[in-house]
Amino acid sequence: MRIGVPKEIKVHEYRVGLTPDSAREFVAHGHDVLVETNAGAGIFCSDEDYRAVGAQIAADASEVFDKSGMIVKVKEPQAPERKMLRDGQLLFTYLHLAPDPDQTRELVDSGAVCVAYETVTNGHGGLPLLAPMSQVAGRLSIQAGAYALEKAHGGKGILLGGVPGVAPAKVVVIGGGVVGENAIMMALGMGADVTVLDRNVDVLGHLAGRFGSALKTVYSNWASLEQYVLDADLVVGGVLVVGAEAPKLVTADMVRRMKPGSVLADVAIDQGGCFETSRPTTHAEPTYIVDDVVHYCVANMPGATPSTSTYALNNVTLPYGLALADKGYKAALLDNPNFREGLNVCKGKVTYKAVAEDLDYDYVDPLSALNA
Repeated sequence: MRIGVPKEIKVHEYRVGLTPDSAREFVAHGHDVLVETNAGAGIFCSDEDYRAVGAQIAADASEVFDKSGMIVKVKEPQAPERKMLRDGQLLFTYLHLAPDPDQTRELVDSGAVCVAYETVTNGHGGLPLLAPMSQVAGRLSIQAGAYALEKAHGGKGILLGGVPGVAPAKVVVIGGGVVGENAIMMALGMGADVTVLDRNVDVLGHLAGRFGSALKTVYSNWASLEQYVLDADLVVGGVLVVGAEAPKLVTADMVRRMKPGSVLADVAIDQGGCFETSRPTTHAEPTYIVDDVVHYCVANMPGATPSTSTYALNNVTLPYGLALADKGYKAALLDNPNFREGLNVCKGKVTYKAVAEDLDYDYVDPLSALNA
């Protein structure tokens, strides 16, 4: 199989689908790898680095899409890329379809087979291909939040960790999953006053055991959520409903009543955001202000640290990509029910239930779609 790696074109997205080391693995398995020129520039990998491991270099994205059986990316295909997909072509990348009806419609119309990193499971309730980027985003949310709290960037002008004699900032993390746990680690490390809210007492127990009395754990309901959000200086939204649009937990009314200069960092923005006032932003213009509250809602947060993020992502995606190439997508997905959870669109059919429900498509079971 020929594996195509286009250069990412989302605004300020510097990650790349395959590192040279990963490309070498595909070549060693007998596959051709075609990389768009300068695709690895954001992680300081040159075309020559890819040639040295046996990959070929394409002049542009159209050549990559035209000549490749499988496209490996990082972010969801942008509109110009979706137009280049063809019937039966395999796409392996993050998709986040539930809040994106335009992308979903065009992927359905393309006839391509689209496997999403973010819905592949591991059989233990985990999301192995999403986890490393959730780790990065959780940690970045605190860095970005601390920056946004500075007066010059619209914030209330406080230091996250305070100083002796001056209290630290109050950080509230909504959701104690991978994003939340990593945000907590960073916030505590910077000396903040940190509270986490979650509806799963086992999750709260795990976090209390890891972080001890430095972390306040609170069961999340509407009363506690409102209380802690209104008192917060920085709120990190890290909730996730796998494959579905994120629930709007912080309402516009709550935002109106938050302290002026406080900050919302919405890590759930890829799935539509968990704050009612959220809308996607970019690294070029990462924040905006609603009711004197700074909103940080960058939809590709890990793209800010592309070297760390690309290598972390390749560490987990490589075995799955090799399985698709070695076996073909049908056998690879039929052999592994957890991998099969990643199949979101298959030759004109929506094969992920939450996406079908959120966007009003007929749902087709992935087994039926693969065996059709």
